[in-house]
Amino acid sequence: MPFTCIAIDDEPLALKLIEGYIRRMPQLKLIQTFEDAIAGSEFIRHHAVDILFIDIEMPDISGLALVSALSEKPQVIFTTAYKNFAYEGFELDAVDFLLKPISFERFKKAVNKAVDAIEKKTIRNNEAEHFFIWSEYKQVKIITSHILYIEAKDDYVCVYLKNARPVLTLITLKEMLTKLPADKFLRIHRSYIIPLYEIQEVSGRKVRLHSGKEFPVSNSYYNEFKNTLNPKNT
Repeated sequence: MPFTCIAIDDEPLALKLIEGYIRRMPQLKLIQTFEDAIAGSEFIRHHAVDILFIDIEMPDISGLALVSALSEKPQVIFTTAYKNFAYEGFELDAVDFLLKPISFERFKKAVNKAVDAIEKKTIRNNEAEHFFIWSEYKQVKIITSHILYIEAKDDYVCVYLKNARPVLTLITLKEMLTKLPADKFLRIHRSYIIPLYEIQEVSGRKVRLHSGKEFPVSNSYYNEFKNTLNPKNT
């Protein structure tokens, strides 16, 4: 399945060149091109995009500012006529920085880096979908999306699951966190880890999950909890 991409550049000729290069690469699928950076930004917010080719110097908003404002970033390849923007581009985790005029060979190299980054991320995500823990002298497979919450009980940790009995294992909550995808689970108390996707409501320092169960958020974890729910306030 080809990787989806868009291109944003206020210069029609530069945009046409990138469009032509994209069409020469069968692993890429061009969804849209934009001369208007604001329109391109809105498109990214509402559509899944794997790779973004974007100019830096544009009239309404710079490519750097546009990418910085995105909450969910695709793989970014900056295109520009100015060398002095390279540092700022890589600070935004851009996969590459192409200096105009851009050759097709240099373009291919940037695309290969982006594809490699996407594939590595996919592998990491797949690995995070499940893990194994020891329980009652055997290894038990835990599917992360089935976890309701995790509770520390003395020297043990109990994993509560959807439509299955709880699994008790002899590890610490700190060790358990290393097995979980960091963007989906959060420790809120010395005794509890909860999945962010199970949160129904937050009232003060109490969290209620979809199951109806409530948990306290302790002082030690409150700031991290608040910043995770409201990243713009960080």
